[in-house]
Amino acid sequence: MNVRAAPPSTPMPPQRDIMGVDVAVIDQAKAIALFAGLIAERRFTKVAFLNAYVSNVATVDTDFEQTLRRFLVLADGVGVDIASKVLYGEPFPANLNGTDFVPALLRKLPGQLTIGMVGASRENIEAACDRFARMAPQHKFYLISDGYFSSAGERQIFDDLREIRPDILLVAMGVPRQEFWIDRLSEEHATIAMGVGALFDFMSGAVPRAPDWMRRTRLEWLFRLIMEPRRLWQRYVIGNPVFLWHLLQHRLFKRGRRA
Repeated sequence: MNVRAAPPSTPMPPQRDIMGVDVAVIDQAKAIALFAGLIAERRFTKVAFLNAYVSNVATVDTDFEQTLRRFLVLADGVGVDIASKVLYGEPFPANLNGTDFVPALLRKLPGQLTIGMVGASRENIEAACDRFARMAPQHKFYLISDGYFSSAGERQIFDDLREIRPDILLVAMGVPRQEFWIDRLSEEHATIAMGVGALFDFMSGAVPRAPDWMRRTRLEWLFRLIMEPRRLWQRYVIGNPVFLWHLLQHRLFKRGRRA
């Protein structure tokens, strides 16, 4: 592995408590530098992204909330910015949603890293792997497995990870399955293990991205709802008001910790 030298102990960023989940207060440039340092130190780190949907799941699933306490959690989307404004008076420094942040991270990380990929359908992970390899040719990409594996297949995945030990492992199984699965990994399997949701589906082209203006105005959730109303209506039409209700309750009865 060939990356820039990092301090012997890369400091972790400050955090804000967003309704029981500690979220890193960090912008994109500093996040990329943070991951470069962690990789250089080979410091095992589990990474998740908090958006309104993930927060809703953590609110009702105590095991999931406890699991996220062992992760470095990044801010994803307008919902957590609203929560940060309500609880702390200001938004997060950047929207580090995985769909945009992970490709930027892979493009900008120096040296030749090994990137493992697990999850999604076979067709989509293959197409995503090809696109990543073209986008960040300085790295080596390994398609470990799609997301449809048996217990025996899982044992093989763990064996493959021990052999390859990727610098970054991208896991696309959906929330909360991917986080529970990542939580079973250890430093022998990867350095950075990151839950990336639908990233492979987007990278493969199977799921279209919103137009640029919708992304700039942070309305990509609305585009996704229009494109997949049956699958996503509960997440957004019901989930967004539920998230705001949880936030109101939290604001009235609890106070977050200021970073």
